[in-house]
Amino acid sequence: MRIGRFHNSWVGSRVSVREWVEQFVHYYNLQRPHQALEGKTPIEEGQN
Repeated sequence: MRIGRFHNSWVGSRVSVREWVEQFVHYYNLQRPHQALEGKTPIEEGQN
């Protein structure tokens, strides 16, 4: 359902979608602290 909404709202090219997703994955896994991980990022948690 979320993918469908994203697809319907995106106005850029496939290349721009791929770039956006890559940037989001980087942010989500390397920069964004997660409450469930006690403020750590997934990459920090995986290193333990």
